[in-house]
Amino acid sequence: MPNVLVTEDRTKSEIDILRGGGPAAVATLFESYRPQFERMVGFRLDRRLYGRVDPADILQEAYVEIDRRLEQFLENPEVSFFVWARGVAWQVLLTTHRNHLDAQKRDARKELQLASGESNDLTSTSIASQLAGDFTTPSHGVIREEQNGLLHGALEQMDPIDREVLALRHFEHLSNTQVSELLGIGKTAASNRYVRALKRMKSILDSLDSHEPE
Repeated sequence: MPNVLVTEDRTKSEIDILRGGGPAAVATLFESYRPQFERMVGFRLDRRLYGRVDPADILQEAYVEIDRRLEQFLENPEVSFFVWARGVAWQVLLTTHRNHLDAQKRDARKELQLASGESNDLTSTSIASQLAGDFTTPSHGVIREEQNGLLHGALEQMDPIDREVLALRHFEHLSNTQVSELLGIGKTAASNRYVRALKRMKSILDSLDSHEPE
């Protein structure tokens, strides 16, 4: 319970600051969470856009949108500023993907409906790309592509919520409390899912060990 109270107190404090601090307060809070936002964009940006899209531009666009929509958020803040602002940044990133890659990609709203049970392909792709890049060297491009495909297929077999918890905790470095609020699940459940997802990831990597080049 103490952790819950601390979280609630911090959320209330941030809301009060935003209501009384104007644009300067938005800028200050955004900067305080910038490392988390940067990790999200860096992790989830499609690698085909590397060199074509500057992550800093995505964050700048997200900041402008956050500032523009702040009053609407403050009318009835149902989540913390961090969760709301991250959601805005997430939408900007998805729009960037659609604009640059494929206008027929699934609607952003479907990508956000993690609890619906639909496969979150973007999360699987991001995790697979990260792991494949670590698993093989740049000189083994063909092998890396093969590993990426195998990893993606294996990750798609995971429970969507477990997969998302893995992405948020292990790759975005969010706290268990942040993950709990972001996904709308209890902290104990978030922690248990993370442990389970780590074990599954280790099992996947162990199964691919024989594919690693000499």
